[in-house]
Amino acid sequence: MVDQSITSLAKKLRAKDISSVELTQDYLARIKQLDGQLNSYITVSDEIGLAQAEAADKLIASGSTSALAGIPIAHKDLFCTDGILTTCASKMLHNFIPPYESTVTGRMQASGAITLGKTNMDEFAMGSSNENSHYGAVKNPWNLDKVPGGSSGGSAAAVAAGLCVAATGTDTGGSIRQPASFCGITGLKPTYGRVSRFGMIAYASSLDQAGPMARSAEDCAHILQSIAGFDANDSTCSEIATEDYTANLDAPLSGLSIGLPKEYFGDGLNNYVAKAIQDAVKEFEKLGATVKEISLPNLNLSIPSYYVIAPSEASSNLSRFDGVRYGYRCEDPKDLMDMYKRSRGEGFGKEVQKRIMVGTYALSEGYYDAYYLKAQRIRRLIKEDFVKAFEQVDVIMGPVAPTTAFGIGAKTDDPIAMYLEDIYTLSVNLAGVPAMSIPAGFADGMPVGLQIMGNYFSEAKLLNVAHKFQQATDWHTKNPSLAEGA
Repeated sequence: MVDQSITSLAKKLRAKDISSVELTQDYLARIKQLDGQLNSYITVSDEIGLAQAEAADKLIASGSTSALAGIPIAHKDLFCTDGILTTCASKMLHNFIPPYESTVTGRMQASGAITLGKTNMDEFAMGSSNENSHYGAVKNPWNLDKVPGGSSGGSAAAVAAGLCVAATGTDTGGSIRQPASFCGITGLKPTYGRVSRFGMIAYASSLDQAGPMARSAEDCAHILQSIAGFDANDSTCSEIATEDYTANLDAPLSGLSIGLPKEYFGDGLNNYVAKAIQDAVKEFEKLGATVKEISLPNLNLSIPSYYVIAPSEASSNLSRFDGVRYGYRCEDPKDLMDMYKRSRGEGFGKEVQKRIMVGTYALSEGYYDAYYLKAQRIRRLIKEDFVKAFEQVDVIMGPVAPTTAFGIGAKTDDPIAMYLEDIYTLSVNLAGVPAMSIPAGFADGMPVGLQIMGNYFSEAKLLNVAHKFQQATDWHTKNPSLAEGA
């Protein structure tokens, strides 16, 4: 079961070898059997999922050609789902059941996909380890003492352990790519604006982007085909036409030009991770690609820039959670101000409170120019670095993170070390370009992800590059022993 792709399952569903109801029941049973060890789900939607599966079987019987029809999918718990608890892994939204559907989940349901449930995450997507959840830390299925990465760690762990066929995630500074790397799966962050953010509870609005997490690039292509495209409900959503993301997956890579940023291979990169990346690049050379060294000179400025811009936007976005309209409200407030203070103080976790405070400070009078405005200027320089790089090469490659998955609790008392885990991913979000992580080997027994970055709206090319690598290697087919023994 855990080895089944969307394509292979779709064929079985159409051949009547298995029904969507049977498939959904199998995955629900696996969740019940294994998720007690992983804590990857916050909510499991048994009844809704089975009802959707019955409808999917009818859709397939009527001749539907949708690749996602009848396929059990999990959603990160910041996508609003009509009638299903949506918490953002926060006490603040512990009882919030949305009355509407996000564009991403709605489009997947329209394609016939089944919602198994909502996956655990760092609270309001703020974190790199999935330890900042009101519902407890998620465990990495390759080693239960390790983190799965964050903030989409629940989605990554569920896919890796075979608790869903694929999942949705969001990426604000690497939150699809880093957990995909840590858990040995494939994850794609599309170009900013390629996928609608409507119904996606915001962290940092100019950085957030939804994307697919699955075992392979081909599976990610099927999901992107369903969710990408203009949405009038999102003013930042691009009107540029989408492509057929599955049409050119098998195109040869002869003539592909790959850039390796020298800044990605300096001090701080684990030697075993570096070797896995270098070996992966050699595989691309065998496939006909050429490699050259390039420079992204402002990479070192991405962390300070990001950790001013993102908290500033979070400070604004999270001001709506005040205990008045929905969500958590403190008990027996003395007056309105007491209700505001205590509801927010009790409803938000420490990491969220910290980022709100940093963001409010950066936006305050007398500091806006010194911090926020300067960070935005640096962001422009980072974007220009990518523009210049893509004048020389077709894609950029490098590590996703400087290390493999680290131990649970290892970096919770050292926020600087935690933030440095995002050194290779943040610049992609600041620039708005697409990027993905694909399994590329192991180091110290844990998965290593190769990061592939592309020019704006080049998702089809990225998926083609990743797919050809996965046809030539088998890293993406490896399963953790937890999944194999189920």
